[in-house]
Amino acid sequence: MSFNSPPYQSGQVTAGVLRGERSRFQLFGDTMNTAARMESTSGRSRVQVSQVTADLLVASGLSKWIVPRESKIFVKGKGEMQTYWLNTKAAKRPKSSEQTNGTEMTSDSGDSDSVNEVNFNILDDVGTMTKTERLVEWNVEVLTSLLQQIVASRGGVGDSNSASLKEKEAIIGTGDTVLEEFVSIIPLKRFDAGDLSRRQEASSIDIGEKAKTQLRNYLANVASMYQDNPFHNFEHASHVTASVKKLLTRIVNVDEGNGLTTSTDNVNLVDLAGHSYGITSDPLTQFSVVFSAIIHDMDHPGVTNAQLVKEKTRSAEIFKKSVAEQNSVELAWGLLMGEEYEALRACIYHTEDDLRRFRQLVVNTVMATDIVDKELQALRKARWETAFTATLVHDADLTSEDRKATIVIEHLIQASDVAHTMQHWHIYRSWNEKFFMECYAAYKSGRADSDPSESWYKGEIGFFDFYVIPLAKKLESCGVFGVSSHEYLSYAQSNRDEWVREGERMVKEYLAKYKEMVKDQ
Repeated sequence: MSFNSPPYQSGQVTAGVLRGERSRFQLFGDTMNTAARMESTSGRSRVQVSQVTADLLVASGLSKWIVPRESKIFVKGKGEMQTYWLNTKAAKRPKSSEQTNGTEMTSDSGDSDSVNEVNFNILDDVGTMTKTERLVEWNVEVLTSLLQQIVASRGGVGDSNSASLKEKEAIIGTGDTVLEEFVSIIPLKRFDAGDLSRRQEASSIDIGEKAKTQLRNYLANVASMYQDNPFHNFEHASHVTASVKKLLTRIVNVDEGNGLTTSTDNVNLVDLAGHSYGITSDPLTQFSVVFSAIIHDMDHPGVTNAQLVKEKTRSAEIFKKSVAEQNSVELAWGLLMGEEYEALRACIYHTEDDLRRFRQLVVNTVMATDIVDKELQALRKARWETAFTATLVHDADLTSEDRKATIVIEHLIQASDVAHTMQHWHIYRSWNEKFFMECYAAYKSGRADSDPSESWYKGEIGFFDFYVIPLAKKLESCGVFGVSSHEYLSYAQSNRDEWVREGERMVKEYLAKYKEMVKDQ
């Protein structure tokens, strides 16, 4: 007799004990019904997972664990469903003792390159790689797929030897401060049917070994410029990048309610001819946002901007406010403009307009991650109201679209920066503990005025009530991100409730763990 392997579906369930002669514990609800109906289309020794489960795996950096089925299945009461097979070979855990809580990102590419004397042996078994190497390689794959989109859309790699472009590179970003470059509206590239047609075969585009080596080199250097903080580190940057990647692949056409058809391995944004505020029209826009996520906390010192200003650090003396964010842009941009990354830059942009748009998107996106500055937050709130609430009779249609796109991108990165609060409880708890450890270490070293353990419990409740949940509601109300925005809101509310119940005990555990760590050093 042949039995199909049980499938996996994720979601809420109701649990209870059925009474009777043979009392038993049982689960009920739509999640269970869907899983049961999927079983008839599963296969022997093959594990089938639903789209919801696949999305959760991708958001956790485990896209290599799943392979899409060639055709959709029919599920009674649901209609056609896209499901996936579990890739059991890729799902084997690394032998290394290092874990990447919520951000396990691996690669099974057969390539091998030497970057800064670090040998990236990308094999099916990634146990020989360090955690940072695995994260670097995952980010290489993400950005490479977007570079393929960029190169395909313009019909080839740009001219990196253009004299006028080199002159522009030399002067762009050389003003007083990064923050002064911030603009309220970024004009985005408009939809072009020719671009869309060329991008249909983007996965076959070869950006060139030189460009890919430079990309890997660049990201390895970016990773090395992240400080060894418990929270603000390269793993956090990769976690933010995974969330940005997920939200970009979930963008829908608000006019037609049309969702993007995406690959589980790549940020594939070519299947939607319509677009949401222009965001899906230009692969350079998507590349810029993902790039910003990767570099947004470079050289973060593990203390607040207010503390840096108080200490009168060199960066604080230069930037005055949003110190860490402006410093990250300066470092990342200065590194990218080096001669050793010429081939990489030629893939990213090939005209002065492309360069200006790339720079502006990076500035706006990274600056949006400063969520503490009250003045900046008030400006963003006013701009959201203007974009999505007020009637702009004086705005041209394109200006209105660009205004919405600019503010949506900023809220996308903000949500991704705190994505752990809108994901599974165990992910939230892990990152919350890391952030506490970072803040408490700053206090114990004299780089924070107050003991965070005294306010952490109530502070987290306030953070959920006045920032995280309102932010998740904005993602839902703007109508751009489809079902993902509802998932984020649901998880945020669930985590908030769980924190109310468990938070005080957890803070005590954090403190005890910190004391043990200090004692062992």
